[in-house]
Amino acid sequence: MRRKLVIGNWKMNGNRAANAALLSGIVSGLKDVNDRADCAVCVPAPYLAQCEQELNATPVAWGGQDLSIHASGAYTGEVAASMLVDFGAKYVLVGHSERRAYHGETNELVAQKAVVALAAGLIPVICVGETLEDREAGNTETVICAQLQAALDVIPVDQLDKVVLAYEPVWAIGTGKTATPQMAQEAHFFLRGCVAKKSEQVATKIQILYGGSMKPDNAVELLAQADIDGGLIGGAALKAADFLAIIHA
Repeated sequence: MRRKLVIGNWKMNGNRAANAALLSGIVSGLKDVNDRADCAVCVPAPYLAQCEQELNATPVAWGGQDLSIHASGAYTGEVAASMLVDFGAKYVLVGHSERRAYHGETNELVAQKAVVALAAGLIPVICVGETLEDREAGNTETVICAQLQAALDVIPVDQLDKVVLAYEPVWAIGTGKTATPQMAQEAHFFLRGCVAKKSEQVATKIQILYGGSMKPDNAVELLAQADIDGGLIGGAALKAADFLAIIHA
């Protein structure tokens, strides 16, 4: 049985005082969580040191929200994989829908970032998802398959089991529109099938997280779906009580 994984994506939010209260609340609330779930927070780069200090020796892992394909050099504003590792990061998001939309990240660039992350010993959380326009045109599977396939083409099969996938129906994030648990399950099942074409063994093990506005009130039903292995949590990850409720679910 695949372990559940809940990752909080803070996006561009936080300050040192608020972070301290949030992390303390999460850690204290995890004391009675069973061993079927893992959790992590992916934070803005300036707060990696704070996470390392406050989460070391706790059940909560931490990670970055993006990374450069370059190891070092004249790339102002970029964050290298080695820098994330230097602060004890375990995970890194690659290809988040906001990076794709606002920064023009291509499927090929996202795939390259995943390869760089793996080489550094990080677990890349490869994000895929369709827009409302894609869904209404009936192109959901075509779009998310192309996004995933770019990564499958360059990640060796013996590294694929170190990858986490996240499905983000872009049209259901912060829009008031919702994907039903069945719609989410169908997309996750499809993605698992795409992985199976490269390795059936990996497909049975790979964790696929749901990133479409999972909240305490819909987490139980979503997490009960056969192919939904956890959540990539946005807004609810900024409130300890909400984040814990999803983990408990």
